[in-house]
Amino acid sequence: MRIGEFARRTGTSQRMLRYYEQQGLLWPHRGTGGYREYAEDDTDTVRRIRMLLAAGLNTRTIAELLPCTVADGESLIPACSGLVPGLERERERIDRAMADLLAARTALDALVAAAPGVDATGAEICLAADG
Repeated sequence: MRIGEFARRTGTSQRMLRYYEQQGLLWPHRGTGGYREYAEDDTDTVRRIRMLLAAGLNTRTIAELLPCTVADGESLIPACSGLVPGLERERERIDRAMADLLAARTALDALVAAAPGVDATGAEICLAADG
């Protein structure tokens, strides 16, 4: 099927399908005139790509892991034992990002708590400038 029909069937934009192809995640056949032709199996591939993206993985990592996954309805199943170290590495990366975000939120909470309020008339107080 051509890209328009495939986009409708997968709920993915044509632009995103082209991007998946550029990233080496999807390999449509090129038909007459160079048109992309997608097979039924490509629907499953797009579903797996979207699941891995939703898990916070980047496309480079997905390109490595995608061949070792199979879809089981709404979830993915590792098909190769070698997949686990890569998944653990990505989980550690996400844990570090979460810790960084938590530290940033804590710093913002401290700023909010230290901010001056309003004076007795209800006017905002600004300690930084006289005017």
